[in-house]
Amino acid sequence: MVNSISRVALALSLVTTLGLTWAADKKEAAEPAVKKSDSGICHDKTSPSFANTKKFTPFNSVDECVKSGGKLPAGQPAAAAPAAPIVKKSDSGICHDAKSPSYERTKKFTEFKTLDECVKSGGKLPK
Repeated sequence: MVNSISRVALALSLVTTLGLTWAADKKEAAEPAVKKSDSGICHDKTSPSFANTKKFTPFNSVDECVKSGGKLPAGQPAAAAPAAPIVKKSDSGICHDAKSPSYERTKKFTEFKTLDECVKSGGKLPK
């Protein structure tokens, strides 16, 4: 009888341990690479606040999070700025390269690699 009870206790212990291990693996697998907190701060797994951030929007990278309007935590070095587009076609259809006086002012645009690509898409060169 004691041997039977020991076997049952051992089996229950094993099942409980395996269940907890599986639940921990599942939770870890569900964790995103980056969490943007409700306050708009992007925490990756190296951030001290990553584990404490419970209400968040998940992202695959810090870059994606920042592009969505998120901010880096205070004291964290800024990520390399995304490469500027070479040519911007404005909403009005004008193609601006980096030499154009309107290049920096053009905020709503479609990005192109060359002026030629931009013009072929129906864009116009600045006057």
